[in-house]
Amino acid sequence: MLIGVVAETDPLETRVAASAETVKRFVGLGAEFVVQHGAGLSAGVTDADYEGAGARMAGAAEVLSSADVLLKVRRPSGIELTQIKRGALVVAIMDPYGNVPAIEAMAKAGVDAFAMELMPRITRAQVMDVLSSQANLAGYRAVIDAASEYGRAFPMMMTPAGTVPAAKFFVMGVGVAGLQAIATARRLGAVVTATDVRPATKEQVESLGAKFIAVEDEEFKQAETAGGYAKEMSEGYKAKQAALIASHIAKQDVVVTTALIPGRPAPRLILAEMAHSMRPGSVIVDLAVERGGNCELAKAGELVTTSNGVKIVGYSSVTRLAATASNLYARNLYAFVETLIDKTTKSLKVNWDDELVKATALTRDGAIVHPNFQPKP
Repeated sequence: MLIGVVAETDPLETRVAASAETVKRFVGLGAEFVVQHGAGLSAGVTDADYEGAGARMAGAAEVLSSADVLLKVRRPSGIELTQIKRGALVVAIMDPYGNVPAIEAMAKAGVDAFAMELMPRITRAQVMDVLSSQANLAGYRAVIDAASEYGRAFPMMMTPAGTVPAAKFFVMGVGVAGLQAIATARRLGAVVTATDVRPATKEQVESLGAKFIAVEDEEFKQAETAGGYAKEMSEGYKAKQAALIASHIAKQDVVVTTALIPGRPAPRLILAEMAHSMRPGSVIVDLAVERGGNCELAKAGELVTTSNGVKIVGYSSVTRLAATASNLYARNLYAFVETLIDKTTKSLKVNWDDELVKATALTRDGAIVHPNFQPKP
């Protein structure tokens, strides 16, 4: 059983799929481990670190062509698929929604692909939840980015020269990233408000010392799926919520948006005129920018400044916390892949009926097996 890790091909991706810690743990399970030279450098992991944990170093082509299990951060590129051996297991964040051709390419290449972001939200899978581990860091980094771009102090300060008022901080979308953003902004001394369409989040927001903002009608009380995700709201509710939010945003110094709906583009929460209503020097950080953005003016990977001086941050968050993000992601991967290994024979033994496998498996034996992504006739 050979497990491999390669450097990510996306030039903006700084994370790596294994840490020295997880390599050592895999070796302890009886696996051989091979890592591409330099794969972990951008995440602060040297070749010597990997070798010290029991891995051997090799070129990318050798890793791809020989690994029985390939661990990645993002799904394999087209070039990588031509080199991965048929029948190999590939485990990564696959970004499958809206990318069926990429899934078809993996099936055609004969790899058994597993999407970590499809991990079910059940107790035994908590340690495998990549969305939570990465979103936590994204929420933290969003506040740091906001503080960096905001031209004023966050906390209230009493000085001989006068009082510095606390910054008004608004979080839109109270999932894992939003809760971490609230907690971090509160630690920095901001006055924090937050909103979400799910009624259960009100208590969470208030428990962190922030104020909850929402139109709390009957639709709002039923706006959460059984899996804990936000539902798509009606146009009528969106209009009422938008009016409330628009008046609130105009008074804020910093807005962080985190709203995502699985399988859909990011909901548009901040229109151009709402951004222009904020005072000069205010900041918007859009964590959903790679999914189309919650803010109409946000651009992925860029800092946009409006004509009236409002800064809109569209930077990737977790890739600028590569060491921490990689450590957590590597542990997520280990926790999942460990369930695919027979501890007695020290070999791969995938239970295709396991609920974790069924939820995450995209392709198997040259076909797309996940019902959500099979091509429609």
